[in-house]
Amino acid sequence: MTTNMAASCSLVCCGEESDSDKAVIVRFSNGSVKNADKLDFTMYKNADESNPRKKSRRIMAAESDRLCYVGNNFGTGSLKCNNLCKYYVGVLNRQTMQMEVHSAQLFNMQPVIPGDATETAKPQDATQTYRDKVDSLIEAFGTNKQKRALSSRRLNEVGGDTLHQAVAKAANTVIDQKGLEALQQEVAETEIQGDLALHLPPCNAGADKPENVYLFDDLLSPVELGALEQAGSKMAALTSEELKKMRDDAGCLCVVKHLENMPTVGEARDKAARCAFYLSMLLKLARQKSITRKFGQEEGCPRIIQSKLLRTFTVETFNNGRVQNIVSASMRSKLAAYALALLLHMNRMTGDLTLLHRDLGITEARMIEVAKSMGLTLIKQARAKAYEAELRDTNRHASLVLPLVKYDQFMERRKRKKMH
Repeated sequence: MTTNMAASCSLVCCGEESDSDKAVIVRFSNGSVKNADKLDFTMYKNADESNPRKKSRRIMAAESDRLCYVGNNFGTGSLKCNNLCKYYVGVLNRQTMQMEVHSAQLFNMQPVIPGDATETAKPQDATQTYRDKVDSLIEAFGTNKQKRALSSRRLNEVGGDTLHQAVAKAANTVIDQKGLEALQQEVAETEIQGDLALHLPPCNAGADKPENVYLFDDLLSPVELGALEQAGSKMAALTSEELKKMRDDAGCLCVVKHLENMPTVGEARDKAARCAFYLSMLLKLARQKSITRKFGQEEGCPRIIQSKLLRTFTVETFNNGRVQNIVSASMRSKLAAYALALLLHMNRMTGDLTLLHRDLGITEARMIEVAKSMGLTLIKQARAKAYEAELRDTNRHASLVLPLVKYDQFMERRKRKKMH
């Protein structure tokens, strides 16, 4: 290929050239050289021609009277530009006025001080883990994002070690003060009561009055109580025949007993009727497994109460491609605790555990556990003669008495009787 230049010079592209035919361009790192003629240049190449990675390695040396310079096209001191682009050098023949274009490579010449030993490569630590090797690569070649993540992880490791040491020191101090056996007993009590404690109504153990321990507003807010006006009126208007039918159907024995002993007139009767309706909804919900959005519509349950029941006493599950509200075992314990707290306000801080566990469909032992976790005092009538037992109430009751009772879970465990 020939290209005319101002009709007096032409470019001639040489054919394919090998690495040894390439022109050399040197650049001195400490400045420009004024007298290049006084430098002696020597090119060294790798003797291993069979190795494809080593056969192209070159070392350029330049010697002067005062200093020596060395550059290479491999290793840490080489220029990366040789791998990213190609360089060409034009040589003008003044006789023929043709400029030959040759491939070239750059060398970065660095001064070498006599007596200064070069750094030897550090041997790789054989004890390094894979994580340590990756971290070393990130430190050397990683992006800014990877380096920030590495620094953050190392800070977290240091903070975690400091936290573990502080926790261990605090644990040893507590063990020395209380003793190991006492701590094990407290942990066991906490694990036993932990499941129930999560489902209890808000409790103010330091209250000065029994009615302030489990506040009525935490069970039914003033807005929710006001929404039960119409439903409470229907509940208060039930006849004796309708109450007898409710008793025969079972499931609402607590409600029937409360309606039979309601105040006759006044605001107290209105409030008692509304509480009785809400209690009936709690009992009905406890006997259900899957709840739909139509729950309570037949009884005239207000929308705000229906939403409260679904939100507070059910859990959402995904079944057959749709979301369902179900009443789990833990939610039944929560219903039992809230129903018992409501009964305490309805009956002068006393509740019938026997009727309540039957209405809820749970065992008496489970009902007693709920009452104990609430700190209530258990009351059981003493045994009487046969003719007196027919007249006396044999049900088990629980009352709220200050201070709240703290039960010993280890002493209350019952052992199974051996069968002979």
